[in-house]
Amino acid sequence: MSLLPHRQTQLKTLLRRLGLTDNVPVDWKLLDMALTHASQSPEENYQQLEFVGDAVVRLASAEVLMEHYPQTSVGEMSALRAILVSDRTLAGWGELYGLDRFLWITPAVLADKNGRVSLMADSFEALLGALYLSVGDLSLIRPWLSEHLLAKATEIRQDPALHNYKEALQAWTQAHYKCLPEYRVEPLDQNLPQQSGFQATVWLGDQPLGSGSGSSKKSAEQAAAQQAYQDFIAKEILPMPKIN
Repeated sequence: MSLLPHRQTQLKTLLRRLGLTDNVPVDWKLLDMALTHASQSPEENYQQLEFVGDAVVRLASAEVLMEHYPQTSVGEMSALRAILVSDRTLAGWGELYGLDRFLWITPAVLADKNGRVSLMADSFEALLGALYLSVGDLSLIRPWLSEHLLAKATEIRQDPALHNYKEALQAWTQAHYKCLPEYRVEPLDQNLPQQSGFQATVWLGDQPLGSGSGSSKKSAEQAAAQQAYQDFIAKEILPMPKIN
């Protein structure tokens, strides 16, 4: 491990926070890179490891959901996973482990409150990428991450208000297209008692993803987002939309 002694000590401290020992087969260069921001090293930073970590956390989430909720529909599991891998969730775990204390980053970037969530989420994904690539599997990740994934999934399932298909859909579109879905809501025919309420359709660019109705605009939007998950995203058959 050809790192400066101070950096070596930092990285070992982080591993202990994760519940891992100093002698686990970690690629120390990758771990160092996972905690290096582009503001400090434009050539060797965590961006590519973040790309790998995005896939890793999705895989780990899928495994946990399959193990603990095997009877859950694919649509619901997809919605749960989208929240589990959202920037807000990942940033929370990054904060929990104090990743900012291990980042090699310029003070100005670290002090940017507006970019805090993205910074912590990205560095957390990069950390997962480095651990995965060190051994080629989830053996350095599942022992400490699974409890967080399961706790969050259980929290969402127990509180329907947290099982937010709109939030899940937003996280998915941001991850894949860097844009937000658009909801178009209109009142149902007020002349028909059984038609009171609202109808919503959710769009991504020029592509309608789903529609639904509800007694309020918010509930109609949730219904539309849920259909989008069940009909398109969970089955991974969404066509490429034109994003203006």
